[in-house]
Amino acid sequence: MSSGSQSSSSSSQYPILCASFNQDNSGFAISTRDGFKIFDSNTGRLCYERASGAFVVVEMLYSSSLLAIVGGGEQNYSVVVDHCRLVVVLQEKTYIYDSNTLAILDAIDTVPNVKGETEDPRYVGFRGLCAFSPSLDGCFLALPSSTTKGSVLVYNVMELHSHCEIDAHRSPLAAIAMSFNGMYIATASEQGTIIRVHLVSEATKSYSFRRGTYPSTIFSMSFGPSTQLPDILVALSSSGSIHVFSLGLAINQRGRRSSSFLGSLLPDSVSDAFDLAHHRVLHNAVPAGVKRPTLGISIELLLEWKDCVTELHSNVVVRKVDKIADTSLSESVASRATLSVITFNGHFLEYTVDVNTQNESKWSLESEFNLLAVISGEEQHFQLV
Repeated sequence: MSSGSQSSSSSSQYPILCASFNQDNSGFAISTRDGFKIFDSNTGRLCYERASGAFVVVEMLYSSSLLAIVGGGEQNYSVVVDHCRLVVVLQEKTYIYDSNTLAILDAIDTVPNVKGETEDPRYVGFRGLCAFSPSLDGCFLALPSSTTKGSVLVYNVMELHSHCEIDAHRSPLAAIAMSFNGMYIATASEQGTIIRVHLVSEATKSYSFRRGTYPSTIFSMSFGPSTQLPDILVALSSSGSIHVFSLGLAINQRGRRSSSFLGSLLPDSVSDAFDLAHHRVLHNAVPAGVKRPTLGISIELLLEWKDCVTELHSNVVVRKVDKIADTSLSESVASRATLSVITFNGHFLEYTVDVNTQNESKWSLESEFNLLAVISGEEQHFQLV
């Protein structure tokens, strides 16, 4: 096969180079070899597009016109941004900027952050592992602090100092997520069997959830959107399954329980979180993770280099959690969580999971938006299931 046909085949099979939701999950951005596009998460409407070449990072600032974009180069980046801070994560250093003036405020030396790095020396193929909470009351950045175990550094980007270091797992980290308000941090190791949630203010473990018995890579995690206590935590694994775990206030001296999502199901102790009542899973929700060419120095050379590979996966977020009290329903539904997924093969999916007062759950695929149709110039397709 000629290199030209390899490039065309790779581009056609895996057209999305990067995908990310904005801070409140109301919109998302995707990048292709030809440029990037901005979509409305609620309607699937294409809001903006620009044909200006391939980008490995496209980050939105809420629904504003400001974007942080990174093209293919000698070193790829992870970038997070909010109204006050812009953070750029490199392989062994992280830079913090003022979002308004772009003045550099701090530079943090880190352990090698090489999640997704290719073994071929010609390609860096790097997206640094990090998590960010954009709330002004708890604006934290989380980074791996060890290459041999699952330790995470939590850094206060407003006050510019290290907040704490948490030893979460025995093996290195594969995924990190922070709640919007910076209250909680969730971690998963390369084993992927246990997901742990820590209270950031005290660096103490609040929950341990068992995803499964056999190892599986956790690709994406997201807390519920509450500005107070996060209601749920979702995780997407390499098998293509979506896992939903219930969360609530930590048990205090008065023994009060949370009144938020699935509040009646909260564990009485950390060990009780292993109970299946606190874990809901939808198998085969998205295609399982596959291998594809790694992003690196040259997009053209990248797509021609078939042995340069990294894991390709989908992203999941919790868009909203609603209380439902509709007497017209045949079953009494206590809560409904809406989950949005961008799949690596070019689809936007919206799932809901309903939980009634009898602790029974029901999954539904509410809509599917075909991103590939828009990318290829075909008519936009929106399907209600």
